[in-house]
Amino acid sequence: MTISVFVDGSGGSNSGYGFFVKETGESHYKKEPNITNNQAEYMAIISALKKFEGTNDEIIIYSDSKNTVSQLNHEYAINSEQLRSLAMEAWSIINKFSNLTIKWIPRNENLAGKMLGS
Repeated sequence: MTISVFVDGSGGSNSGYGFFVKETGESHYKKEPNITNNQAEYMAIISALKKFEGTNDEIIIYSDSKNTVSQLNHEYAINSEQLRSLAMEAWSIINKFSNLTIKWIPRNENLAGKMLGS
């Protein structure tokens, strides 16, 4: 079975992050004050990874943050210490998956963005 997980996060005064699972309609959102957009995007992916840790299903995580997706896929360097520690946390969970893909999608196709009202 393939599970499609859409993630999104936003920084600033009303910051938070979450994910939406297309196949089940399950959604998760957490307010997280005083984080940046990039931190929120990482936290959204990490929360989705933790949710599906241990599954043998194919997991595809969709994010509209090209920067975060490219960094986690080792295509872009990570220059921020805060983001590097979030990436290390994500990679430690990613390594436990046998069939995981993290893909960039345009913002208007991000179902989580619609759910989170961004």
